[in-house]
Amino acid sequence: MKDSYLHSLLGDNEQIILVEHQHWLILAGEILAESILAIALVTLISLIWALWVPNPLIALGYLLLIFPVVSLWRDYAIWDSRKYVVTSRRVMQVAGVLSKDVTDSSLEKVNDVKMDQSFWGRLLDYGDVEILTASEMGINDFRRIAHPVRFKTAMLNAKERLEREQVGGGPGPAPDVPGLIARLDDLRQHGVLTEEEFKKKKAELLAKL
Repeated sequence: MKDSYLHSLLGDNEQIILVEHQHWLILAGEILAESILAIALVTLISLIWALWVPNPLIALGYLLLIFPVVSLWRDYAIWDSRKYVVTSRRVMQVAGVLSKDVTDSSLEKVNDVKMDQSFWGRLLDYGDVEILTASEMGINDFRRIAHPVRFKTAMLNAKERLEREQVGGGPGPAPDVPGLIARLDDLRQHGVLTEEEFKKKKAELLAKL
């Protein structure tokens, strides 16, 4: 199902590559708690009615079940609205059912990605992804995200494609020319590029200014 709010956040020619949620265990834990509360209410009201107060009005106590049911719907809505998104330009975290909280970082500013998976995380496919950026925010911490390896791989691949497009002059946002020249110089110093190739690419990038 298309998320109209998420698509409204996209810029021109920006595409969604991957959308993930927190792992289903997060939601299952909330559902279990609400279910236990509902069962406890039903048991308590039934015992009071049958053993101590045989009054039909006690049946109105079942209306209390509205609260765990509403709480369960709220928990699902919160879980469903929290999305971790990789686009062709950014990595985003979107949260909130009615009011929205959006945090994003440009792929250009992603410096490093740290992934942490426990034994159970590897078994059930969830984990924490920590994104270190050069922006003012510094670190984006995505906790207990589903399919963390897939998320990390999609983000790194999108970053590589974006950098390739910027160096090659393909579609995409305006390139960070000084940063790209610095990367090319690093490749030259490590022998990946020859002096002639470096000068040619540098001239192409300077022509974009």
